[in-house]
Amino acid sequence: MQLNKWFTHIAEAVTHATDHAIAFIICCVRSNLRFSDTWQLIINTGTTIVTFLMVFLIQNTQDRDGAAIQAKLDELSA
Repeated sequence: MQLNKWFTHIAEAVTHATDHAIAFIICCVRSNLRFSDTWQLIINTGTTIVTFLMVFLIQNTQDRDGAAIQAKLDELSA
């Protein structure tokens, strides 16, 4: 149960941090900079890892939202 609370806390913090316009601007600026091949490989690898982890965070957020909506619908129909 403690792990679920920790994951929920992390998921909420990451979701809050990445839903701002500044995150989009940083990604756009980063993609327009010229890096050496080595740095480009490192950045692309890091981006791939972050994308993979974001899938789990987004799924967790959607599951919690879906459960909250279902609970509210159950409450209204009762």
